[in-house]
Amino acid sequence: MSDLRFIIAIDQGTTSSRAILFDEAGTILAQQSAEFPQHFPADGWVEHDPEDIWQTTVDLTSTMVAEARSRGSLPIAIGITNQRETAVIWDRATGKPIHNAIVWQDRRTADICAVMKKAGKEAMVTKKTGLLLDPYFTATKLSWILDEVDGARDRASAGELCFGTVDSFLIWRLTGGTMHVTDATNASRTSLYNIHENNWDDDLLDLFGVPREGLPEVLDCAAEFGVCDGALFDAELPIRGVAGDQQAAAIGQGCFTPGALKSTYGTGCFVIINTGDEAVASKNKLLTTVGYRLDGKTTYALEGSIFVSGAIVQWLRDGMKLIRSAGETEAIAAAQAGNNGVYMVPALTGLGAPHWAPNSRGAIYGITRDTGPADFVRAALESVAYQTNDLFTAIAGDGIPVSVVRVDGGMTANDWLMQFLADIIGLPVDRPVVRETTALGAAMLALMQSDPSITLDDLAARWQRDASFTPSMDDTARRELVAGWNLAMNRTLIEG
Repeated sequence: MSDLRFIIAIDQGTTSSRAILFDEAGTILAQQSAEFPQHFPADGWVEHDPEDIWQTTVDLTSTMVAEARSRGSLPIAIGITNQRETAVIWDRATGKPIHNAIVWQDRRTADICAVMKKAGKEAMVTKKTGLLLDPYFTATKLSWILDEVDGARDRASAGELCFGTVDSFLIWRLTGGTMHVTDATNASRTSLYNIHENNWDDDLLDLFGVPREGLPEVLDCAAEFGVCDGALFDAELPIRGVAGDQQAAAIGQGCFTPGALKSTYGTGCFVIINTGDEAVASKNKLLTTVGYRLDGKTTYALEGSIFVSGAIVQWLRDGMKLIRSAGETEAIAAAQAGNNGVYMVPALTGLGAPHWAPNSRGAIYGITRDTGPADFVRAALESVAYQTNDLFTAIAGDGIPVSVVRVDGGMTANDWLMQFLADIIGLPVDRPVVRETTALGAAMLALMQSDPSITLDDLAARWQRDASFTPSMDDTARRELVAGWNLAMNRTLIEG
């Protein structure tokens, strides 16, 4: 074996799983992904089969281990990043899920959240967690499964069930059931974790009806999360880095100083701003969350969550059959002289920040006899920029200055969209050389745990710009476009 040091990042996302082999400089050596089915049992319900998540993860990781072997060295560690708020409950003895995973996009518990809001519970939840009462978060999803699956509550109280987010399920399986752990970023998205005291909170557990017995231990983002069962990859590989996907992306983007900001464009869009040691309380419905926790010290962040960005392109492809691939959208949008007054509000699973309207549904405005498929495609892309601008308006309202935006995620390959984004938000948009920043963040956490001499400054210095998009749109044109969007959004909003 050689002296080369490789790290595998498992990036378990909403529509696909991915595994990437990095070297210690953060260079991608090999990667592979696999989509898995989405399940929609009822209006606003979104589920995954945890076995699909597991099988794609194991298959892809096996491929990356083989790739590392072919290059002369086993990986020194595995890092995991994951779709965050998605809830999984499984049998402690067998590891088998008792129900499909309920995905972060799922809105089935909106009525439960509304009842809690009416009872005046949101203030307590927000004070302890930094989050709002919304079906987006894990707690009500776990409670729903425990209520709906026969005997689940009794079994949970007896310690027969494990539950958590996707990372904890994967770690349990990868370590052969020896480790039931998560990290502070994933824990902070459950509505059960006190982000100020760094523990599962009794008041929250009582409110949501979630037994402590089934919850994982919460570790730092760089820590010893266990060792993979040797039978899986013919090697006992340590898991040494874990972070929720958006926090991992911020780490991969080098957002280590207060005010540093990244915006990720995957299935949804997520903006994270580092706020340092201070857990800043937003006045504009942004979320206060854990940015990362290292050596027992928490760095906080503000976050804006948009539920549908890349998912709207997937809908154009799979639902409406208007395109064959996401790559077609750039040329279609660029060929249009303008948006022809067409606006699409992609509230396919309700609206996230800063509106938090779970009962809103998608809508298209401005359709005339001349409207065609190209207008829908352009309106879908434009909606991503408009929703981002709504977040930046909230950020400005919280008094946080932003000078540049670092972007990542699959949609950032679309140059037309990146330029339109810069025009609408009125800020430069920087795209990095390594666009798989979510996986990179997980890999770098695992590397730091493997080699304590590596610092956050070392990681920040590795960031490289691929392209920068500078605002060029006339202010009058920008204001007119945003005004049209605001009218469409106001017509769509259904709060509750």
